[in-house]
Amino acid sequence: MNEHLFTRRRFLRTTLLGGAVATTVPSFIDRTFAALLESAETGFSTATGKDSTILVVMQLAGGNDGLNTVVPFADDAYYSARPALAIPAAKVLRVNDHCGLHPSLTNLASMLGEGSAAIVQGVGYPNPNRSHFRATEIWHTASDSDKMDTYGWLGRYCDAACSGEDPGQAIATADQLPQALRSKSGKAIAIGSPQDYRFQQGMDPAPAEPDDDEAAPDGGSIDMLFGSSAPETGLADFLQRAALDAAASSAQVQDILRKARSSKEYPASDLGRRLKLVAQLIGGGMPARVYYVSLGGFDTHANQTGAHDRQLRVFDEAVAAFCRDLKDQGNFDRVTLLTFSEFGRRVAQNASNGTDHGAAAPLFLFGGGVKAGIHCEHPSLTKLYRGDLVHGTDFRRVYATILERWLATPSKPVLGRDFGTLDLFRA
Repeated sequence: MNEHLFTRRRFLRTTLLGGAVATTVPSFIDRTFAALLESAETGFSTATGKDSTILVVMQLAGGNDGLNTVVPFADDAYYSARPALAIPAAKVLRVNDHCGLHPSLTNLASMLGEGSAAIVQGVGYPNPNRSHFRATEIWHTASDSDKMDTYGWLGRYCDAACSGEDPGQAIATADQLPQALRSKSGKAIAIGSPQDYRFQQGMDPAPAEPDDDEAAPDGGSIDMLFGSSAPETGLADFLQRAALDAAASSAQVQDILRKARSSKEYPASDLGRRLKLVAQLIGGGMPARVYYVSLGGFDTHANQTGAHDRQLRVFDEAVAAFCRDLKDQGNFDRVTLLTFSEFGRRVAQNASNGTDHGAAAPLFLFGGGVKAGIHCEHPSLTKLYRGDLVHGTDFRRVYATILERWLATPSKPVLGRDFGTLDLFRA
């Protein structure tokens, strides 16, 4: 089989199954695939108009070192805790008299000065978890650290606020859906690359494949999710209807990318390619309110200096190119880019000239609608909890602000309770 073509089952595993449909298959098929026959001819139902706001979420995966990203150069405790890792004050890109940016973030420093970037300091949550997997799950689901949740906060947003039954209202530039986009209704799709996002046609029914019983993204096989005793005619009908939607969405993506060629140059990094794809989809009118991208390489336990410098430069160059592209399109004022990392790093360096898993950290927002500058207080470097920074702002308050102020959606149904909001957007 050509590895660049999606088969029916691979498509279902990497897109629709991200909605965790195992417990809702009958109603899901009735609701969703009745609409897919129509959407195959007419395209997606409209989830966003030309003036609707859009959110792009970027994970800095691995646990970004917030103290060497937004540097408290005026605090002697920073230099005492990191004799080999601290950024010299003379090299810091100063934002104010107390803190500044890592020297790799030259473009982001300019955006702060121009009024199109914001920093939120000391973001975290009570009883922080230092496991990559569990901490990521907490950020993706917006759950308490002692609670488990199946669906992501952005998936719940789509369930609550995005009309229509079609996938494509949230898009991840990944081979599989992140948990943040998992929903009851399966309204998100994953696009690893435009070339891969095609659907093999002309073979109906499809022959069995060696990997038919491979685990789906949530750990179950296709037969486990849909029932191995399901009538073959029912399964064939399900797959045929799924094929129609897959072909329609694939054709729409390919058509948009043909028409919306970027006039801006992007860095030749994986993040640059992914953000270019997002910009093309936005510029081409893809009806999605949410996009998700990720940049790894931030787990800096040893020899941090060079590796962290490089990753921040990749981040800086790709985000700057993305923002320039949006400005050229005329879409910069309706897009907000939010960054997060599953945790920060500990205050003190370790014996390997690196830093270990920590807790609170800053996050960034970019866009024409953000209220620029530094928000919230930098956490104390001396009043620590088990060697970690103590958060001053719950990350779900940031989420609530985005939902309420940017996506115009009540946050309580999505987040489960009221977290309040911050003043992060222009009136």
